[in-house]
Amino acid sequence: MGETILKVVHAGEHGAVNIYRGQRWASFFRGAAFRSELEEFRLHEVGHRAIFAEVMRDRRLLRCRSFHLCGLGGLLLGLVTGLLGRKAIGFTTVAVERTVLAHLARYRVATLDSDADIHAALGKIVSEEQEHHDVFAGRVGSPAGLWRILDAAVTLATEAVIRMGIRWE
Repeated sequence: MGETILKVVHAGEHGAVNIYRGQRWASFFRGAAFRSELEEFRLHEVGHRAIFAEVMRDRRLLRCRSFHLCGLGGLLLGLVTGLLGRKAIGFTTVAVERTVLAHLARYRVATLDSDADIHAALGKIVSEEQEHHDVFAGRVGSPAGLWRILDAAVTLATEAVIRMGIRWE
């Protein structure tokens, strides 16, 4: 199970890199709001992806079959929400990170006694993922009105991609 988790989280980090990339690109059309922060968070995600890639390389593992789908889906989600503006960026980040943090917590428990390397790799990224969540949660608060639909859709899509990755691994 540990290697499946590793491959799925690696693909998810690729998706996250592309969400921030798409949002940043869209910010050139919607104004400079969050542009530098989106780049900073994208670089965090690049680092996270590299952590998991290194462990995979050491184990001679291939990427998850959902890797490119996560990248494309992340880019599309980032572009659309980036074009919708600051609130959409904020609510998307909160929904994705909330879902990812819940999975990371479960994965850390599952690997605690069975795979120290993967457990350690997961632990390296939790604080930055929490930071991404908290920064935007502090800005946008709780979703209301139509933003609740975006929150639910992004949460559902993130869950679906994670579950699909585990099945496809």
